[in-house]
Formats: sequence, C-alpha cells, structure tokens
Amino acid sequence: MWEIIKTALPQLIAAGLKYTIPIALISFAIGLVIALITALIRISTRGGFFKLIKLIFRFYVWLFRSTPLLVQLFIVYFGLPYLKISGLAPNGIKLDPLTAGIITFSLNTGAYCSETIRAAILSIPNGQWEAAYSLGMTKVKALRRIILPQALRVSVPPLANSFISLVKDTSLAASITIVEMFEVSQQIAAENYQPLVMYCLVALLYAVACTILSWLQGYLEKVTSRYVVAGH
Repeated sequence: MWEIIKTALPQLIAAGLKYTIPIALISFAIGLVIALITALIRISTRGGFFKLIKLIFRFYVWLFRSTPLLVQLFIVYFGLPYLKISGLAPNGIKLDPLTAGIITFSLNTGAYCSETIRAAILSIPNGQWEAAYSLGMTKVKALRRIILPQALRVSVPPLANSFISLVKDTSLAASITIVEMFEVSQQIAAENYQPLVMYCLVALLYAVACTILSWLQGYLEKVTSRYVVAGH
C-alpha cells in the first residue's frame, strides 16, 4: 500500500497544482467580479428600463442556485454544442473542457457570492450612507469609500467558505474530462485496482488544502476586523 501511495502522491499533487488550484482561483476571481456587479445591480433603486436588467440578474441568480452544479457542467460542455444559432454559431457552441469548467464554476460562484455581498451591503446601517452624503460624497464615492470596506469585513467568512467549497467542487470537473486530482485518482485506481486507497488519498489531499484555506480564512478575518477589535 505504501508503495502505491508513494507512486501516486506526486501525480495527484501535480494534477492539483496544474488544474485543481488554478481552476478554483481563476473561477473564484471571475465569480467575485460577477457577484459584485450582480449585487450592486440588484440593490439599485433605479427604475425604468433598469428594472428589466435587475430582473435578468435576479433570474440568473435563481437559475444557478436552483440547479445542481454537475448538471450545469453537463449543459455547458455537452449541451451547448447542440445549440445552433444561425449566423453566430451554426455548428453549435463548442468549448474545450477547461474553458467550459471555468465558465460554469465562475457563473455558479457568482450567483452564490452575489447574495453574500448583497446581504453584506444591506447590513450596513443607513446612517453610514447619510453620514457620507453629509460630507458631500456622491453615492458611488460613498459606496467605494465607506460602504464596501465595511461590507468586506462582514462578507469575508461566507466568501471564504464559498472558496473552500469551490476547491472541493472542482472534483466535478472530472465529469467533463478535465484531468484534475480526482480524475487522476480514478485513472490510477483503474490501473492498480486499489480504489479505496486512491480515493482516501485524494480525499486527504482535499482535506489538507481546505485546512490550509481555513487557516487563511481565520487570518483574513483577524486582519479585516483589527480596527473593530481595537475599538472595543
């Protein structure tokens, strides 16, 4: 058994560094941008045509929060090639596995994190807005200088949890042939006929990665809350 672990461990770590971690980082970064835009649009009080835009973003959040991530991966990778659009994509929308995975993970992360950011912004007392306006700040400047920094502190724990969940969810990328850690463990298990050892080993690697991320989350919480703690 130890010989199997000794042989498989470098391959699993290599797959994690090449695919699992980059996919999680890129998808989360893009997802945060999507989440911030979505949250700001949804809390906007503008009327007219903007209400339709808000409705579109609300539908987007509902769609990705109401359907399984695995199904979303299958739709993007296996389903879109059958979506033929005359003049734009007459042969369907064909994406390579890595692109399809990043797009799906980003949109899924954006939907969930947008609710976190929206709730964090709404949790800031209205008095903060009024104080900013009394200093002559515009709404955009108040949001950037006063509201978002406070919302960041509130949203760090749930956003960090979302990232940790995303790292684990990247194992689903094996279903669309991305050779990340879980896919490599399946390939090795098919060769050495030791699925229990291989799956326990890859589970341990995910656990180690998530433990490190949990420690980083605690550090970020201390950093973003240092002034609040000092104030008490």
